[in-house]
Amino acid sequence: MEKEHYFDWAATSPADEDILRESLEESLECWGNPSSTHAVGKKARELFENARARAAAALGVKPECVYFTSGGTESDQIPLLSVLSKPMKGTVLVSSIEHPAIREQSEALKNCGWNVVQIPADDDGVIKPQAVVQLLTGDTVLVCIMAVNNETGVIQPIYEIADAITKACEGKRRPKFHVDCVQAAGKINLNLGYKGIDSAALSSHKICGPRGIGILYMKDACEPFLRGGGQEKGIRSGTENVFGAVAFSKCLERYYNKAAPSDIDRTNSFVKKLAALPGCTIVPPSRLEKSELFSPYVVQAAFKNIPGNVMLRALDSKGFSISTGSACSAKKNKRPVLEAMHVAPDLRENSVRFSFGPHTTDKGVEELLAAVTEVNSQFNK
Repeated sequence: MEKEHYFDWAATSPADEDILRESLEESLECWGNPSSTHAVGKKARELFENARARAAAALGVKPECVYFTSGGTESDQIPLLSVLSKPMKGTVLVSSIEHPAIREQSEALKNCGWNVVQIPADDDGVIKPQAVVQLLTGDTVLVCIMAVNNETGVIQPIYEIADAITKACEGKRRPKFHVDCVQAAGKINLNLGYKGIDSAALSSHKICGPRGIGILYMKDACEPFLRGGGQEKGIRSGTENVFGAVAFSKCLERYYNKAAPSDIDRTNSFVKKLAALPGCTIVPPSRLEKSELFSPYVVQAAFKNIPGNVMLRALDSKGFSISTGSACSAKKNKRPVLEAMHVAPDLRENSVRFSFGPHTTDKGVEELLAAVTEVNSQFNK
């Protein structure tokens, strides 16, 4: 019942217990350090590299382009921090709706003398290709844009943006294009091997895997800023997480690119019923007419007279788990993504996020709607 009433999948997903148990058993049999050259280490290395091959096959990319990391944040930050190894400072373009993993780290680049420019989003939260092209300069070395926004579910036109960057830089040096796919993997169809995408970040615990393991897809190796023992071809030093890699590869095989039409229909129905409640505003409102531009797994809504934290606590007391936005920003009480979309201050304060996953049931969503309706009726007659 607890999992059936869990609607914070964008923060973390319930683990696939079968996969985790099976992966743990395999890693317990291969308990050596994969970098050791003795038989025990080689056994662990074989299991680890098999996980890489399986993950690459699921992602549709070459194994040599898959690097295991500690999670989505590190996978986002490796390409971002790699610019610090360049001899000359330049410009980095970052969308105004990025996750804190990119947004906060890019701010740190400013302290190192880099010119960090925000790419504006429109009122729907979409980064248009032309908005990116207009900001490209001769010293732009990196562009960062997420595939699916973690608060509103907006699907970004990453392939069109990749093409626009390539076309604008024809005959000139082209900046690298990094895509945060943490909320996209397992939720929408992805083509990481697309010609204009240079790197992408994925996180295991968003698709029923364990915490503490992620993947950085990188078409061509970068010059790492952080160095150490040289694991992962020097891109990500540190003793390899064999259990995590095995489990993540199996979760990718089971859940990657698995968005179901029934999930889309269920969410669209949920959104329409929410919008019919007195005082409810879907954020952005255009979702009601442009549902195809949004992931069916993330919904943002604001309720008149009900601050987001109040709605969260009210539903929590009834056994329903939701959030007011990114778990990584939950304690800051700020909504920079909604602010970038020009959402009014009162709507920002009252907004909450409902997020779903492959194990969400129709019954659970119906009961969530009933609970939201009951709370809302206490404040909006």
